[in-house]
Formats: sequence, structure tokens, C-alpha cells
Amino acid sequence: MNLAGEHLIRSPKLAVWNAINDPEVLREAIPGCQELHKKSETEFDAVVQVKVGPLKANFKGSVRLDDIEKPDRCVIVGEGQGGVAGFAKGNAQVELIESQGATLIRYNVHAAIGGKLAQIGSRVVQGVATRLTLQFFENLVARIEPADARERAEGAA
Repeated sequence: MNLAGEHLIRSPKLAVWNAINDPEVLREAIPGCQELHKKSETEFDAVVQVKVGPLKANFKGSVRLDDIEKPDRCVIVGEGQGGVAGFAKGNAQVELIESQGATLIRYNVHAAIGGKLAQIGSRVVQGVATRLTLQFFENLVARIEPADARERAEGAA
């Protein structure tokens, strides 16, 4: 499964970089995140509850940041086990581009799933992955973007 996109956050690049490396911010931004613990500067352990079609499972896994070029880009590598629900693993290439005090986040995700999760069907899984990605960015924006910038953006929409 592949997923690519970009999202604008009305905050400086360094503030966005720091936020996506802060376990408290990530815990609040990741949909279904039950636990998130920073093991080192580049490694996290997590428990995330996910519902895909009729399946609902807690995935226990790890996340590692590779190829870090602070504050411009990194590769996020993760894998999780959901018991009988199956597994998920993948990586995301993430790039931050600053423009006029705002930051454009570009991402390109490659993921693989197995077990019962893979039996649900690729369209359902792709739809859930897209929805969770959008929800993650909405949560991230709410956590780090200044309130006045959010109000201006909502007024312009």
C-alpha cells in the first residue's frame, strides 16, 4: 500500500520538527494511540488501537527515525503486531519545507500488512489509512499551530 500527500501547517519549520519529535505531541496526534514512549532520540515504542472494518485490535510496535537531516527530512520506519489481527510494517519519507513562516509537510508512505487485516480488502484498508492520516494532521495542527493562524485559515475557507 502506498500513500502520499502534503499538508500545510502555519508554524515555523523548527517548531513543526520539534513537535513531530515530541512524544507527548505525537501521543495526542496519532489516532487511537494508547501509549507512546521515547526509548532514545530516534526510537519510540507504541500501542495503538485501530479499527479496520470488523477488526479492532491493539497494535504494539516500534518506530525509528532514520536518515535524519534536522529540520528538513527524515524517514520514519515502523512495525506493529496486532495479535490475531495481523501485522503492519512500513516506512514514510517525510520532508518539511518552510515558506513565509508556514511549513509544508510532504510524505510518501509505503506499508505492508498481513494476517486477518490483509484479508479485509485493499480498498477498505487504504480508506482507513487515508482517514487516519488526515486525522493525524488535523490533530497535529490543533496541537502546534497558533490559534490565530487556525482562525484565519478557517475564516478564509
